[in-house]
Amino acid sequence: MYANQQIEQLDREGMRALQLERLHKQLKWAEEKSFFYQQKFAKAGVTAKDIQSLEDIRRLPFLTSNELYQIDSLDILTMPLSGIMRFSVMQQENGEVTKLYTNGDVAHNVDMMTRSLVAAGINQTSVVALQGDMSDSRSMDIQYALEMLGATVVAMGTDYRQWLRFMELVSMDTIISTPQLIMQLIIQLQATGKNIADYPITRVICRNQQGLQNAMQRHIADRTHATVYNFYEPAELGTASMLFQCEAHKGYHIQEDYFYPEIVAFHSDQVVTEPHQMGELVVTTLMAEAMPLIRYRTGQAVMMETDTCDCGRTLHRVTTPFTFM
Repeated sequence: MYANQQIEQLDREGMRALQLERLHKQLKWAEEKSFFYQQKFAKAGVTAKDIQSLEDIRRLPFLTSNELYQIDSLDILTMPLSGIMRFSVMQQENGEVTKLYTNGDVAHNVDMMTRSLVAAGINQTSVVALQGDMSDSRSMDIQYALEMLGATVVAMGTDYRQWLRFMELVSMDTIISTPQLIMQLIIQLQATGKNIADYPITRVICRNQQGLQNAMQRHIADRTHATVYNFYEPAELGTASMLFQCEAHKGYHIQEDYFYPEIVAFHSDQVVTEPHQMGELVVTTLMAEAMPLIRYRTGQAVMMETDTCDCGRTLHRVTTPFTFM
């Protein structure tokens, strides 16, 4: 099943044309509207007009997580606060991340999330437990996408007493949460003499904030007897669905119409062009309105897979054996 078959099975020529069109608009928007990018592009001696092809993106400077933590979020913002619909502050190990979203940003995130959920088998018959803090914009995107699909949403929150109550009240087939909260649920059920494997859960979707790999995946699968899917949701990106797993579980599909991916050699600015070569994942937003990210270094070690997936999606995939920091 596909949420947007036209995009998810778009041929390579069509995807590259779409990416270039959107890249031109994104760079022009960032250069004209963001003080941060005005300064950054000027320092690098490059302008949006210099980027005439997708390969020309290599002329632009990289953006690192350290920069994002050090600058004022309003400097990267492309519009006054009156144009912002949603404001979200997320606490991370390295500090605090503030993300601002326009109505368009939220719509794009929900669109991507809808595709990701469908790829994991969610449909209108699904009953989904959504664990976590709903003040997190990414959680809200997930709920909106689930509701658009017609799924039943059980907002579990962060209180374990509420989790236990809902587990008895509602027959849920899916849990969406962080690996840490899922493990807490398993432990709390065990403390009351219950086994999570006895509940009708067939699918667990893990929201991985620190990296692509889920260190608890095997344990969660063993305890729940469910199929585990992983989404990558670092706070800096402001979305939980840039990379997602489909039923084939052969890497992570990239939402290529919203993010342009590059693979860059470790500790280097050199772009890796050879197939199946490991490098650091770098992404550029193509449709971000409030806070564009241009050539953001994710710190994730990946290889690019360009063949059509067994699921039929032509979106490129990345695979990774470990996280590079």
